[in-house]
Amino acid sequence: MFLNGLDETDQKIVQLLIQNARMSYSEIGAQIGISRVAVKMRVQALEQKGIIEEYTTIINPQKISGAVSCYFEIETKPDTLMEVANILNQNDIITQIYRVTGKSKLHVHAVAASHEEMENLIYKTIDQLPGIIECSSNIILSRIKDIKGLRL
Repeated sequence: MFLNGLDETDQKIVQLLIQNARMSYSEIGAQIGISRVAVKMRVQALEQKGIIEEYTTIINPQKISGAVSCYFEIETKPDTLMEVANILNQNDIITQIYRVTGKSKLHVHAVAASHEEMENLIYKTIDQLPGIIECSSNIILSRIKDIKGLRL
């Protein structure tokens, strides 16, 4: 994937950080053949440009006893789409909200601590959203592939 303004060295740095975001500047520099200071400057520039947004720990909910992960496809009336997105954004069980192409649709991911908590989310939050035309949900049974970051 070509990203405007990302040279080969920056691509190598990003690839290493995707593999291990805790890798030190010295380790990165040793692997790609530049100094620790040069790596630090490049990483800071990537952060300032918004190319690198954050460093985080990714939890696999399927490995936590009782956790339930679910995707929702929500179609709303056009005039309530952003209101629905704002309501969902306030809920801690909702982990991702995407506006997708199609008829005023949102793609929503949620991770609940239990089936009961997921059911509560559906009945007390999602079913109560204003202007809902249609909602479908899919519980995730297992993760087969999950790419972290971009393919560069």
